[in-house]
Amino acid sequence: MTEGRTDEAEHHDPDVHVSDREKDETPGPTGDVVAIPGEPDETGPQGKRRSPALLGGILVIALLMGAGIYYWLSTRNFESTDDAFIDGRAVNIAPQVSGQVASLDVTDNQFVRKGQPLIHIDPRQYVNDRNNAQGVLDTAKSQLAGLRYGAEIARKNFPAVLQQAQAQLASAQAGEVKAQADYQRQRSLPKQATTQQEVDAATAALQQAKAQVQQAEAQILQAQPVPQQIGVADAQVGQQQGQTEQAQARLDQADLNLSWTVVTAPQDGWITKRNVEMGNYVTPGQQIFSIVSPEVWITANFKETQLARMRAGQQATITVDAYPQLDLKGHVDSIQFGSGSKFTAFPPENATGNFVKIVQRVPVKIVIDSGLDPALPLPLGISVVPAVRVQ
Repeated sequence: MTEGRTDEAEHHDPDVHVSDREKDETPGPTGDVVAIPGEPDETGPQGKRRSPALLGGILVIALLMGAGIYYWLSTRNFESTDDAFIDGRAVNIAPQVSGQVASLDVTDNQFVRKGQPLIHIDPRQYVNDRNNAQGVLDTAKSQLAGLRYGAEIARKNFPAVLQQAQAQLASAQAGEVKAQADYQRQRSLPKQATTQQEVDAATAALQQAKAQVQQAEAQILQAQPVPQQIGVADAQVGQQQGQTEQAQARLDQADLNLSWTVVTAPQDGWITKRNVEMGNYVTPGQQIFSIVSPEVWITANFKETQLARMRAGQQATITVDAYPQLDLKGHVDSIQFGSGSKFTAFPPENATGNFVKIVQRVPVKIVIDSGLDPALPLPLGISVVPAVRVQ
């Protein structure tokens, strides 16, 4: 009997069990639902913990969606890149003459003004060259003065010599006429009226008069090229003038070389990359300093896909990695007409072989308008992150 009842209990009717559960969940006298024994109660502690967790999840999702929408709305009109750096002008300083460094007047990272001496090169050799050039110039000037004086004399002497030769010719011609007349007179006289000695004297006088005429004519021919002779004198003056100018040029070069023994700053800026010490021997073209100009700007390498709406004049904000506290403001100055790869030492040749498209970057110059702190230097090359408002 006991085993039979046990089997009936194990194989009970499901309907009866459900009806019993429903019976247990029927409202009590006060209207409250009676919990089923052994089942979790949703209105109990577990049910209360599940509801705040669900609400928290929904709230987190809503916050994330809101943050995403806000980020999209706040950044859709900005183009930014981390491929950007501080740029500026760095002037390489090199001596113009060779020599030993006699004094070093600046040190590393020192701020210098335009015209301020940087180094002094031993000037003694260049002082001697200058004195030698001065002596050559003085000699050339003296010779030039003498030739100019001679040219002035030539302008007066050569015409006078010609006139003198012409006068001598006229005198010789007059003497020839007289001698010819005397000779003719002696020849016309009868022998009883003259002697052979007088005839011979008249003949000799005539021959001498003719010779004097020929001599005077030769002197005229010699004195006639007056303009040419004056031109020769002027040419000598011109030649000496050229030599004097060459001597002056050598003196000017010597003065210039002497002035170059003092290497000065060509502009304001900071001394960088000092490559010289006291006593070093320097040569022309040898880089001994670089001077970084106070004027700096941003060179930002934007992707080509970021340039569609970018124009000159658009405002930009700049964050400096080294100084996060700086709030720099600027504007787009210009966009380079060429990508960075175009100006490399070996530009790509896309017309040959296989081609793989690569997004190019184009340098954009951004001028800083405000926010600089004089106490915080901006070394060239440090990283920045500009954000350009393109609309």
